[in-house]
Amino acid sequence: MPVDPIRSVLIVGGGTAGWMTAAALAKIFGDQALDIRLVESEQIGTVGVGEATIPQILLFNRMLGIDENEFVRATQGTFKLGIEFVNWRREGHSYIHPFGSYGSDMDGVMFHHFWLHARQRGYEVDLPEFCLQIIAARQGKFLRPVPDARNSPLGHIAYAFQFDASLYAAYLRRYAEGRGVTRTEGRIANTRLDPETGHVQGVQLENGETIEADFFIDCSGFRGLLIEQALKTGYEDWSSWLPCNSALAVPSENTGPPSPYTRATARKAGWQWRIPLQHRTGNGHVYCSDHISDDEAANILLSNLDGPALRDPLQLRFTTGHRKKFWNKNVLAIGLSAGFMEPLESTSIHLIQSGIARLMTLFPDRAFNPVDIDEYNRLTLQEYDYVRDFLVLHYRQTERDDSEFWRYCRNLPLTDHLARKLALYQTNGRVSREKDELFNETSWLAVLDGQGVVPQGHHPLVTGLGDAEVDARLEQILGAVRASARQMPSHADFIANQCAAPADIQLFQA
Repeated sequence: MPVDPIRSVLIVGGGTAGWMTAAALAKIFGDQALDIRLVESEQIGTVGVGEATIPQILLFNRMLGIDENEFVRATQGTFKLGIEFVNWRREGHSYIHPFGSYGSDMDGVMFHHFWLHARQRGYEVDLPEFCLQIIAARQGKFLRPVPDARNSPLGHIAYAFQFDASLYAAYLRRYAEGRGVTRTEGRIANTRLDPETGHVQGVQLENGETIEADFFIDCSGFRGLLIEQALKTGYEDWSSWLPCNSALAVPSENTGPPSPYTRATARKAGWQWRIPLQHRTGNGHVYCSDHISDDEAANILLSNLDGPALRDPLQLRFTTGHRKKFWNKNVLAIGLSAGFMEPLESTSIHLIQSGIARLMTLFPDRAFNPVDIDEYNRLTLQEYDYVRDFLVLHYRQTERDDSEFWRYCRNLPLTDHLARKLALYQTNGRVSREKDELFNETSWLAVLDGQGVVPQGHHPLVTGLGDAEVDARLEQILGAVRASARQMPSHADFIANQCAAPADIQLFQA
C-alpha cells in the first residue's frame, strides 16, 4: 500500500508544550516537505508550574543540538541534583530523592542490600551518605560529570535543570521559527469537523481566518480545545488516588545563592514547592480544597516564602487524570491537554517530552492507521499509570496523622503495580523496574527509604562477601563520595563561571 505522507501539521497552543513540539518537529523533519504551523494568542496566559525537570531533558536538548550554557543563560536556569522532601514522612523529617545512585553495586547485587545487611548488624551511617548528589546538594555544590573520572563518583553526575518555563518556551520559539515553523497570532473561535470521518478539518480564528491541516496537535492546556471540546474524548478522573485539586503559584525575590535542588514541603492539606532560579524563586502550594480554604492555602504559601512575593498568587484548578484517548482520530494531545499530575516529582515537562518522542516513533501518514494510534495510547497510558503510582507512594507511606488530609492519604487505594512494589521491598529489600518505567530502582529506593519503609531482610547473596569485606567496601565508597564532594565548586560559582544570565533578561511576569 502506498504511503500518503502528512503534508501539514497545526499545533494549537504555545507555551512549553507547543513550542517543545514545534522545535522537535522542525529539527527532525528538517528540509522535508512538512508545513508546521502553530497558532496561539498572547491574550491567553500559560501555566508556569513546570519549572523543574528531571535528567531526561538533557536528551531532548541534545537532540535539538542546543548549547547547554546558552540555554541556561536564556532561561535564567539553575542546576538540579534532586528533590528534597520536607515533612512528608513526619513533621521535622526530610530526605532527598537524588538523580544519582547510592554507592556501587557489588557482585551483581544492588548496593543498598549490603548497606541493609550492615545496618542490621549495627552500622550507623545512613544510606543517603553514599550518594554524591545528596551530599553535594546539601553543601550547595554542583559540577557536570568529569569525562576522565569514570572510576570516580565525579564521572557519573546525573543532573537536570530548574528554569523559567516562559523563557524556555520563548527560547524554543526562536529555535523553531528559525527552522521554518510559522506562528499565527489569534484565538480559535470554531473547529470544523469532517461530517463523514469526524476528523478535524480546520480551525477558524476570531478574525475569520481558517487554518486547515492534515494533523492537529492540541497543546491548548486544561481546556483541551480540540481533543475535548471538539472531539468529546472524555476524561479519566484520578482524584481517588491523588486528591489535590488546586494550586497557587507565586514568584519571590531571591534571598541567597540558588540551591542545586528543588524542595517539596508537606503542608496541612498538600505541599509547597520551591524552585530557585537565577533571577527569582518559583513557589507554589498544591492542596486539596476539600480540606482547606483558598484563603488559608494562600496564607500558608505567602508566610513560608524566603523573600518578598513579586506579585499576587495565581490560582489554578485541576483534576488529576488524563484523556480517555491521548490520540483521537487526527488529533494528538500533548501537555496539559493530555492530562495532569501534580508536579511533585517534576514530571510535567518530561511527559511532554516523552509524548513527542512517542509521536516521532509512531508518526502517521494521512490514513491515520488505528493500530499506530492504539499503540500510542497504550504506551502513554502505561507511562501515566507508573508515574501516578510513584506519586501515590509519597502520600500513602507516611507516619503523619496530624490532619484530616493526611489521615485520608494514609488509606489511599493501592494499585496492583504499587502493591507489588511495596511487597517486594518490605520483604527482602528488592526494587524492581518495569520495562519503560520512568522512575528507576534508585528513585523507588530513595522514596521507600525516605518515607520510612524498612525491609525485613535483604538479598541473600550479600553474606557471601563476609562482614569484614562488606564493611571495608562501605567505608571505601563513603570516603570516595566525601572526597568527590570536596572537589566540587559551589553551585553559585559554577553558574557565575559558566552560564550566568545577563541582568537585563526579560523576567517572568505571568
